Amino acid sequence: MSKLDKKKRRQGKVGGYTVVLLALSVVGALYTAVASPSSAQDEQPARSQSMAVEEGRDLYLSGCSTCHGLNLEGGSGGPSLIGVGESAVIFQVESGRMPLNAGLQQAPRKKVRYSTEQIDALAAYVQSNGGGPTLPAGSLTDGDLQLGGALFRTNCASCHNFAGSGGALSYGKYAPELEPANARVIYSAMQSGPESMPRYGDNQLTPEEKRSITRYVEYITAAEDPGGAGLGRLGPISEGLVVWLVGITALVALTLWIGARA
Repeated sequence: MSKLDKKKRRQGKVGGYTVVLLALSVVGALYTAVASPSSAQDEQPARSQSMAVEEGRDLYLSGCSTCHGLNLEGGSGGPSLIGVGESAVIFQVESGRMPLNAGLQQAPRKKVRYSTEQIDALAAYVQSNGGGPTLPAGSLTDGDLQLGGALFRTNCASCHNFAGSGGALSYGKYAPELEPANARVIYSAMQSGPESMPRYGDNQLTPEEKRSITRYVEYITAAEDPGGAGLGRLGPISEGLVVWLVGITALVALTLWIGARA
């Protein structure tokens, strides 16, 4: 074989290697462009969730562990939080009931001490220890208003009043007024069953039914009274009281006036 043939063969091998390397580079670039964003998207929620749990643990240790224990195991000042789920945290903290200032018959509604982001971090930390009910994604008030009214009158009005004004219960407890509660608090209350309230699982009230009740509660607590004074929306009780105090008093005064003129 001549030197020229050998040189051509070497050049052919080098060219073949170059083509293979270029092909591998193109395939690698395409894989990076297609696969990396997907992997990053998968890893980002995991990192965010991990950061939320860590932040929630710090908030828990500084604000909750005195009563509920260093590891959520509970103690003399508060019950165990293992397995209660994020919904219980959202209801108790977002309504201002927790942290509790003093041991009372029932935790009262107070000014909220944490931001929504901090509450979600606390909820993520509690959720990571034993699981439990969680708020569904999306809007919590896109249910059917008419269905919500029917379900509220059947399941809630006996304690919270038909107008959501609250009422007294046994042993010094009470069903609170619903007007200050936002959608997250309303929905999570049905999931967690705080105080004397029953806990409604998805077998008792479906997520759609819970959203319908949440929408109805927000409606009755924010609706205007175009016909005049609402009188607390307590129905015939307040209306009858007005009749006796105003109407009967006016009739008696009119009768006395007529008698005096005669």
